[in-house]
Amino acid sequence: MGKLERHATIADVATLAGVSVGTASKALNGRGSLREETRSRVKEAARQLNFEVNAGARNLHSGRTYTVGMITTDTIGRFSIPVLMGAEDALGAGQMSVFLCDGRDDPIREQYHVKTLLSRRVDGIIVTGRRTQARAPIAAGLPVPVVYAFISSADPADCSVVPDEEGGARKAVEHLLAVGRSRIAHVTGPEHHHSARVRSVAAVERLAEAGLSPAAAPLFGAWSEVWGRQAVGMLLAGGATFDAVFCGSDQIARGVAEALRAVGRRVPQDVALVGFDNWDVMTEACQPPLTSVDMNLEGLGRTAAEMLLAAINGSHSPGRHAHPCHLVVRESTTMPLVPGGS
Repeated sequence: MGKLERHATIADVATLAGVSVGTASKALNGRGSLREETRSRVKEAARQLNFEVNAGARNLHSGRTYTVGMITTDTIGRFSIPVLMGAEDALGAGQMSVFLCDGRDDPIREQYHVKTLLSRRVDGIIVTGRRTQARAPIAAGLPVPVVYAFISSADPADCSVVPDEEGGARKAVEHLLAVGRSRIAHVTGPEHHHSARVRSVAAVERLAEAGLSPAAAPLFGAWSEVWGRQAVGMLLAGGATFDAVFCGSDQIARGVAEALRAVGRRVPQDVALVGFDNWDVMTEACQPPLTSVDMNLEGLGRTAAEMLLAAINGSHSPGRHAHPCHLVVRESTTMPLVPGGS
């Protein structure tokens, strides 16, 4: 067998660069006041020797591990994966890694993850999930900062970054008013669900500001296409006259679109339709393609990660921070401008 290749050491780099070991260490770790020429010479020596800074050694100086934990209750990943992607974008700029843990709505499992992350000496923790309503803090007296993303903490002393669902619902109604609709119905999810209530209240309030009432009492049901189809049957059976429907989710909106088509109501000519979530699986499958409110989950994840980085560096931002939503307009509310089109 041949000899094992010996890895270059910091002493080898220092010798090649003609500096002390201490100076070489400072140059490679970005610490201390060194002349740029010295720093460049050390980095060039390290490159020639294929020397990599040992993360463990760096952490002995900084007291940081450059890792962050993320705990989610969203097993499907519909909401947490975009939040994770946004967080990784922000943390990656600081060369930080993310440990993702699935709590599965199980408090015991969640506490196990907290202990595991702390044993790995993470610099901070992001907590996320599939619902925006407030939850109990993940633990008391943690030695690292915690930021809640998409969901929020019931403790106002905690930092929570949540989508501005109220603002998103208002934008949906404002768009329908802008395209000339005035008899707007609202179909949404379960009445006990935080998002359903918030979006519904905001929609009704925005209509009231325009001097209008909903075309019928808001219909609460399930987050499903089946419920969307049933709701159209209920609106028609109740004799409601409506020229638009604002739905609390894209799944509901797709069901509404199918039911309207089945009874000969054209979208958007007869009934304009808006959903919520901007879930591409639904908006693109809907006929016609669905106008929807986008919660910008990746942007929300980036903001949460930036707030966590600030907290790690000693600048905390307690309270709920609303992240803006925006409307993505498609053919379900605006007729295409095609020559000869009806």
